[in-house]
Amino acid sequence: MKEDSGLVLLDTREINEYKVSHIEGARCIGYNDFSIESMEDIPTDSEIVVYCSLGVRSEQIGEKLKEAGYKNVKNLYGGIFEWKYHGQMVVDKKGNPTDKVHTYDEEWSKWLLKGKKVY
Repeated sequence: MKEDSGLVLLDTREINEYKVSHIEGARCIGYNDFSIESMEDIPTDSEIVVYCSLGVRSEQIGEKLKEAGYKNVKNLYGGIFEWKYHGQMVVDKKGNPTDKVHTYDEEWSKWLLKGKKVY
């Protein structure tokens, strides 16, 4: 994802998951400690895509964004697991391509069908 596209990509997973890998250009906003105040630099009319592992956490954060007045919020279907399944690139904390994906825990790891599982 290119920053100059105007698209704001938000990773709603926790920082330890984000550091293993994330979609290039994504900003980590977390889930457990998420606050609308952390979004003050993003205009409410921005095109925003939220994602997490599968879509549960990002759906909830997306609803909070809509309630706060953000008008164009979408949830990435299937999250980073689906993104990786379709051969899309993820990067590590240094911005280097990686096959590793944090799967949250052992139980959730069954849903990652492509990539190296980390939990």
